[in-house]
Amino acid sequence: MPRASGAPILHADLDAFYASVEQLLDPSLRERPIAVGGSVVLAASYEARAYGVRAGMPGWRARQLCGDLLFVGGHFRRYQQFGDAVVSVFHDFTPRVERVSIDEAFLDVSGAVHLFGAPTEIAAAIRRRVRVEIGLPLSVGVARTKHLAKVASQVAKPDGLVAVDPADERAFLDPLPIGLIWGVGPTTERRFHEAGIRTIGQLADTGSPILGRLLGQTTGAKLVALSANIDARTVQTPARSKSMGAQAALGRRQATPELIRETLGYLADRVAGRLRRANLAGRTVTVRVRFVHLRSVTRSITLPVATSTTLTLTEVAEQLARSAIADNQGEREITLLAVSIFNLCPEHSLQLELPLDIPGRRLSKGNRPVSEVESWRWGVDRSIDAIREKFGRTAVGYATAVFSGADQVPEEFRELAEREPGGSQEWD
Repeated sequence: MPRASGAPILHADLDAFYASVEQLLDPSLRERPIAVGGSVVLAASYEARAYGVRAGMPGWRARQLCGDLLFVGGHFRRYQQFGDAVVSVFHDFTPRVERVSIDEAFLDVSGAVHLFGAPTEIAAAIRRRVRVEIGLPLSVGVARTKHLAKVASQVAKPDGLVAVDPADERAFLDPLPIGLIWGVGPTTERRFHEAGIRTIGQLADTGSPILGRLLGQTTGAKLVALSANIDARTVQTPARSKSMGAQAALGRRQATPELIRETLGYLADRVAGRLRRANLAGRTVTVRVRFVHLRSVTRSITLPVATSTTLTLTEVAEQLARSAIADNQGEREITLLAVSIFNLCPEHSLQLELPLDIPGRRLSKGNRPVSEVESWRWGVDRSIDAIREKFGRTAVGYATAVFSGADQVPEEFRELAEREPGGSQEWD
């Protein structure tokens, strides 16, 4: 195996994490096709994946593909414990750890080579410790950039180690399928295939102008750069959260007022709840609307006073989304809605008056939350939070969130993803 000198970035990814934990906790499940979940597959073991079972798949479809599939409910608290234990091992080798989800992280080991050897030796030592001390399989990619390290870890699966020497980057990348590029999902991959582009090398040789017509200039240029391993991002160690957000994939839906209201009410409920749990409030609200053909439009507003109340965030988000859709009347269908809040600060007291003036749109006077209304909302939200803390999230909530139909995944699973900085939102 090459030493990959000058390639100090590791991407460590636990293999089939949730399913692997279940098989570790119950040895009778080992080497059997299992899935965590029920009505929807939250995670599948490699034995189940061999039959085509994948995360996000409806349970009935998974059972069709694999008649011997065994569903397990999931030990969500244990997942967090195991994930934290693995990250603790990472920190024994380097303080420069960027945890991007509960089961994966980037490590910059450039300052550790004089203590532990070459990056590939460090990666091998980490894998041994995770296997021996914790009992879980870990795949690691070693490369010069974050993007290539992540690709290498996917190639290494399951339970492997792949190092890419800087001199061999294009030779390594070119024959790989384009689905391994960071940011290329099933829809984008399908569009590439329709255009005759199937490998990363073919993508690199296509050029930005053609991809710009296919995906848009920004996305096309980004993917061309990644296909050539042009990635200047560094490993970022944790800092205080700068934003919180959630998104909901909708398929292809008519942008009706009811869909906008229900979806944004659900997302605002999640984001505002996370703010309050962290004793934070935010001033800048951003809404992203994705139309068909992967074209996205964002709208933002910075409020004069920070807020963490669910209904206020819902109203602002709804007005922003309507503004974005009104400015794109040629688009009749949307595929995704996202809500984020920035400019976070500690929430020490109730919010004061919030005059919500959105350019081109103005909330009617009757809907403007003044100090008294905002304090009522703050009190109601805190009461809801207390009830949910004791009896679970489904015990109480706002009608738009409770009856939106957007939430088909167990709350504990979402909490795991939301607890980590930069955690995946694929289930929203």
